[in-house]
Amino acid sequence: MAQVNPFATFLRYRGPPVGALLVLLLTWTALPVDAAEDTVGLNAPEQNEKPYLVLVSIDGFRWDYPELAETPALDRIAALGLKAEALQPVFPTLTFPNHFSIATGRLPGQHGLVANIFPDEHRQRWYRYKDRSAVQDGGWYLAEPIWVTAERAGMLTAAFYFVGTEADVGGIRPTHWRPFNGDISGEDRVRQVLDWLAEPPESRPHFVTLYFEDVDEASHDYGPGSPESLAAIRAVDRQVGQLLDGIAALPHGGSIYLLLVSDHGAAGYRGDREPLVLDRLVDLTGTEAVDGGPYVYLYFDAEATGRIDSVRDAINAHWDCGRAMRPADTPAAWQLGDSRRFADLLVQADLGCAVLSSDSKSSKITPGDHGWPPEAPEMRGIFYALGPSIAPGSRTGILGVTELHPFMLSILGLGATDGAGVMPAALSAALGSARDSTN
Repeated sequence: MAQVNPFATFLRYRGPPVGALLVLLLTWTALPVDAAEDTVGLNAPEQNEKPYLVLVSIDGFRWDYPELAETPALDRIAALGLKAEALQPVFPTLTFPNHFSIATGRLPGQHGLVANIFPDEHRQRWYRYKDRSAVQDGGWYLAEPIWVTAERAGMLTAAFYFVGTEADVGGIRPTHWRPFNGDISGEDRVRQVLDWLAEPPESRPHFVTLYFEDVDEASHDYGPGSPESLAAIRAVDRQVGQLLDGIAALPHGGSIYLLLVSDHGAAGYRGDREPLVLDRLVDLTGTEAVDGGPYVYLYFDAEATGRIDSVRDAINAHWDCGRAMRPADTPAAWQLGDSRRFADLLVQADLGCAVLSSDSKSSKITPGDHGWPPEAPEMRGIFYALGPSIAPGSRTGILGVTELHPFMLSILGLGATDGAGVMPAALSAALGSARDSTN
């Protein structure tokens, strides 16, 4: 039996004529050459008949945002594909650790990105998410992301942003990648992805990433649920709709899968609690503090390590809205492991509460934030999937970010990597039931 093209179904559901979309695709122009970091390559012949997968990340898109704003594109994906109740982030509930857990199926302590800002194991140099030289240095990344697995197998990949795609992980980058530039509009990003998908089979990437930061930025600046954050939700949903329309207009749209994820959710601070300011309470001499608002990560130099427990105990004796912990004392569910990249002391606020290393860091407290414990429902993100082997109207419960990697490998027909997780039964069933019905 021939495969059903769910994107064409989406297009019929929405209404615009396919012919008009094809004309639009043909008239779109590529981004300026100086924005691109591309290499020349061809798919290995054995990969040409494999499916295509587009991984879309909407940073900071909380699981319940479709209940707060109109999201017709997401609603239609849910009707024609798979929707999870929510996507559970790992600790810490920050952008870089969770994106790379999605890409690798590994926990932060295993893949190396334990925060947005952290030192190496020897405390001699620092990874900072706004430092391009660090971000593009493959030595920081300790696990193999899915685009590297695909490239090793002779399968071309392309990235319009995703954590890790700028780096030479194991000496390999995506065939097409872009240094992050927030000035490039969502519409231009979508157009480039569609240009990649319109390439001839020999040069068409089989794995493509696409990233939108607008919802996260609006939630930080104005708070989740604010008019500005709702406007950002609607805008990104329109851009997802443009992507789906463009895929539907491609002659090979029936071979394309789309996964829609977010790295974490968002919440606001409680108005009835003042931030805990650490240097009013304890001596921070000999420490390096990484402030986030919901947390402070303290790194102690060699001469100060004997004070870790006394600093911890002093904080905990005077704070009832969070806890200071050594990594080994954190909840087992956080699964930190023994990576030396984690801070010596994790000062973690409860949901809605704030902690600062000093009053000078007060700008870290914004109208909306994330970085609170992962078990807080407000920290959860989204997961949607659409594709030829996914049964319409499929539903599953809460999935973990590390559980998506084997699902993506299965879609692309790639073998599991060393240490890769097992695909959850719900995702396996979502693929298998539809595949059985087309045989």
